[in-house]
Amino acid sequence: MRLGVIDVGSNTVNLLVVDAHVGAHPLPAFSHKIELRLAENLTPDGNVSPDTAARLEGFVQECLGVAEDQGVEDLMAFATSAIRDAPNGDDVIAGVAEATGLGLQVLEGTDEARMTYLAVRRWFGWSSGRLLVVDIGGGSLEISTGLDEEPDVALSLPLGAGRLHRDHLRGDPPSAEQVAALRKHIRAQLARELRPVLRSGRPNRHVGTSKTLRSLARIAGAAPSDEGPFVPRALSRTDASDIVARLRTMTVAERSTLPGVSSTRAPQLLAGALVAEAAMDLLSIESLEICPWAMREGLILRRLDHLEG
Repeated sequence: MRLGVIDVGSNTVNLLVVDAHVGAHPLPAFSHKIELRLAENLTPDGNVSPDTAARLEGFVQECLGVAEDQGVEDLMAFATSAIRDAPNGDDVIAGVAEATGLGLQVLEGTDEARMTYLAVRRWFGWSSGRLLVVDIGGGSLEISTGLDEEPDVALSLPLGAGRLHRDHLRGDPPSAEQVAALRKHIRAQLARELRPVLRSGRPNRHVGTSKTLRSLARIAGAAPSDEGPFVPRALSRTDASDIVARLRTMTVAERSTLPGVSSTRAPQLLAGALVAEAAMDLLSIESLEICPWAMREGLILRRLDHLEG
């Protein structure tokens, strides 16, 4: 059967269509997306603007038509931190429901972490032992660790690349003082929250997901996406630090010329690199293996589990 997931993320709204069968891995069949950059384009009081809400309603309606054309039998729709944290998030969800008839389910941050962890566990398998998973989104950072399909620890912190860029970095490029202040802010927030992760046991495998980490790995020399999902890709702590040093003096236009970096992602890349460097430092991670599956795939896998049941 064909399953579809509409994921309203902090950067991108994406319809992912997969051919899914119990006992088989979800096979991507079609993707339809738009970059709304919700985490960066909020009003000064943190609300989703009327124009952005209208664009979201129009795109969700468009996704419903695409899903029908693609033969989707089961469609799920989820929103993450940008909608969850916006004061008018409930109004935005109500507007989408009224305009399209589709109800968006808002995922809590810990559920984002859990679903991403599930996807990583299924991708790498039981032989990986204890996993530690780092996921840098536009609005939040998720960290999870465990031995089973449910993590022992699942954290969600307001350290997404888009959010941090919007709130802390001005100028193109930002000043050295701004970068230093953001670096201190990230590390202080992380250090306050990491105790449960550090006490949970030594991981056998360290894994990173998300477009931010994939872009950083690509800058460091990882294979491009057109070589397929099964090519091993990784980001070392040394490479993360080197990339931070490069990005802090580059303009947005210069960043967008780097391999694997789109013009829409370029503004927030420095903030994302600072988060990656901090997480790897404070968690003593020498290298992150990049997993092509993340939260969307975790949601699909969980849905398949329920269908089997």
